[in-house]
Amino acid sequence: MNNFVKVCAAFVAAAAFSMPALAQDAKTLDELLQMIESAKISETAEQREREAAFKSDQRKQADVLKTAQNTKAAEERRSDRLEQTIRDNDIMLAGLREQRDKRLGSLKELFGHLTGAAGDIRANLNQSIVSAQIPGRTEFLDELIAKMSSDTRLPSIEDIEKLWFEQQREMVESSRVVKFPATVLLASGEQTEMEVVRVGTYNLLSDGMYLEYSPESGQVSELARQPSGYAGSAEDLQSSESGFTMVGLDPTGPLGGGLLKALINTPTLVERWHFGGIVGYVITAVFAIAIMLAIWRTVVLSDMSSKVKKQLKAGSADTGNPLGRVLQVAANNPGLDPESLELKLHEAVLKERPAIESGLSLLKIIAMVAPLLGLLGTVTGMIITFQMITLFGAGDPKAMAGGISQALITTVLGLVVAIPTVLMHTLVNGKAQRILHVLEEQSAGIVAGSIEGK
Repeated sequence: MNNFVKVCAAFVAAAAFSMPALAQDAKTLDELLQMIESAKISETAEQREREAAFKSDQRKQADVLKTAQNTKAAEERRSDRLEQTIRDNDIMLAGLREQRDKRLGSLKELFGHLTGAAGDIRANLNQSIVSAQIPGRTEFLDELIAKMSSDTRLPSIEDIEKLWFEQQREMVESSRVVKFPATVLLASGEQTEMEVVRVGTYNLLSDGMYLEYSPESGQVSELARQPSGYAGSAEDLQSSESGFTMVGLDPTGPLGGGLLKALINTPTLVERWHFGGIVGYVITAVFAIAIMLAIWRTVVLSDMSSKVKKQLKAGSADTGNPLGRVLQVAANNPGLDPESLELKLHEAVLKERPAIESGLSLLKIIAMVAPLLGLLGTVTGMIITFQMITLFGAGDPKAMAGGISQALITTVLGLVVAIPTVLMHTLVNGKAQRILHVLEEQSAGIVAGSIEGK
């Protein structure tokens, strides 16, 4: 009996979580049994309610599924009808196209030619600088091409006549020089209203500047770099009202303006000089030294030569010039024998030679070193060019040609320095040799006179 009570108590304790209130009210085992029985009854009722709700939901889901299946079947029947309609329409369209082609006859070939002509004219008008003055000329061409390419639309006579009109207008405008106001984008980034002169389909000018037209943006802008030597003629053209005015034009303007681009992209002499880099600057400095040295020696030798000429005409020796100093040696040694006198005079001439030939060796060295410096710059430039080819490849011949061109600049600079330096050395050396020749001639004359006197 006690064990039964313990088992019942354990069962009650396990059920206490779901029936805490009932477990607390139970006083005896009979009451506990009654409570358990009533709990079972309530659970059975709740279970029945849940089963009823589940069956109700199941019937609803079945109704929804049946409705969806009916809808699917209806849509499939509708899809079959639409597909049949599409097949019928395709057959009808094929018949209509055949009927249209028969009725068009040769007009179909004409529309093909018109489509090609309209495409070509549209491309020309888009690129033409006339569009800077007359914008929006290609909009109707897009519509015309769409009509001629459509199966349901045909171009009108007015559309075809407008195509002919635009082509004729472009031809007429290519022979006119006109002025019109336009918004110009300057190189500084500022936009301003300016009077623009259009010369046919070749160039746009304004205030001595050459302008360019961008088909993508429809913007007229100043060239980042102007061609040198043409600003004056451009200003003359803008200020003229009639007659003929000489002005530089790019005849390839309608084809993209290749000559003008090549002209403005051609580097100037100063830019080419900067291409030489450090070696080019060194060659230039050496050339400056050579020029200053040649000028200095030319002035000195010219003054010395004039003094020597005066000494030839003078009766007494003047020690302010080389010849006078040589003659003074002869005057200071009147009693010497011819051999000793000759040695004395030769010694005097040798003393004068360094002052007369000063700077000639340096000029000769510069003439020899300048080409070597140029070759050094070329070799280093080629090394840099080949390094760039190694890094980025040789896919762009223009980049390779540009690098090689810059490398050869130093060779040109070296030759430009060497050739004038050789000429200057020849000139200065000639003056020096003429003075030395006079000194040696006079020395030989003095020795000969001494021998004859004895």
